[in-house]
Amino acid sequence: MKDNKSEDSSKLANRHYSPDDYNKNDQVSSGLATTHEQVNDSYVEGEIKSSDSK
Repeated sequence: MKDNKSEDSSKLANRHYSPDDYNKNDQVSSGLATTHEQVNDSYVEGEIKSSDSK
């Protein structure tokens, strides 16, 4: 039999980003929305290479 903490941890570990997370007020949704925005910004920006690298 699983204990309550283990069940709660499993629920959190199975969460994925959803666009609805921007409109929710809980800590997990807020964190997922913020992380998604940061990763998206980094992906869109791409890698900046200096002009002297080959």
